Amino acid sequence: MTDINKAIENLDWSKEPKGLYEPIAYTLASGGKRLRPTLAMTAAEIFGGKEEDVLPAALALEVFHNFTLLHDDVMDRALVRRGRETVHVKWNDNTAILSGDQMLIEAYKLLEGVPADKLGKVLCWFNEMATGICEGQQYDVDFEHASQVSLGDYLMMIEKKTAVLLANALRTGGYIAGADEAEQEALYEYGRHIGLAFQIQDDLLDVYGDPKTFGKAIGGDICCNKKTYLLLTALETAPAEDKAELLEWLLVSDRDQEKIAAVTALYTRLGVREACEVEMEQHTAEALLQLDSLPQNKATDALRVLAEKLVTRKS
Repeated sequence: MTDINKAIENLDWSKEPKGLYEPIAYTLASGGKRLRPTLAMTAAEIFGGKEEDVLPAALALEVFHNFTLLHDDVMDRALVRRGRETVHVKWNDNTAILSGDQMLIEAYKLLEGVPADKLGKVLCWFNEMATGICEGQQYDVDFEHASQVSLGDYLMMIEKKTAVLLANALRTGGYIAGADEAEQEALYEYGRHIGLAFQIQDDLLDVYGDPKTFGKAIGGDICCNKKTYLLLTALETAPAEDKAELLEWLLVSDRDQEKIAAVTALYTRLGVREACEVEMEQHTAEALLQLDSLPQNKATDALRVLAEKLVTRKS
């Protein structure tokens, strides 16, 4: 398979004005899992697709994903991403917004390399995905101030914000390589379920992860009362006394470390971590079922391995 990191390194950001393009180079050089392009390329490999046909879409998905991170970090006031200063911290808010805007444009420019007979549907799906992500982000913002958010609401939000990007990467890669409609749907559903599991694992790592491997500070979601699978599970299942204690901590905004410790202790006592793990396992199992209807080869096996790794990852 094409070396995704090498392909990303070969993208040329040595342009003027440097203030626009250097933050893009900085962002893409910071690593990351390269999950979206890898999924697109792996899906294409299942059907024997040509790498050069799929690579433009794979790169477009990665550039688009990183564009969303620049803007997310501004909205969340995040200080660290992948173990390094976020763009708005290293430069400023205006730079993060404008460089992010240019990354979005660059993603669409990369799509120009998709084979002409496939571009129409790929572009349509890309636009649906982008709209879903924006809708998911807005729901996430709305949920911060909502008094009542259900687990169902939360799963809908993370499907839009996180899962659709993984699902579309797989469907796009398979489609370009010749997958039929049923196979495209199976790839999409696999991606949707691993995306849900991936985000729930991300919620877990924010509380129980190791900051050295997670790449950002632990407890950030607790400090800002972010509606996560952990918090919503706790609110829905906690006995009255524990729920009252949790609600009291949600009103605290000036004792971060004490708040993180207390809420984490509540989660542990209530078995919230185990509930999250059960939910992740269910989505992983659903994802793996989708692979049974696809051609069975090394690439399909790689997706099986990936599904298992995503829910045991430490970063």
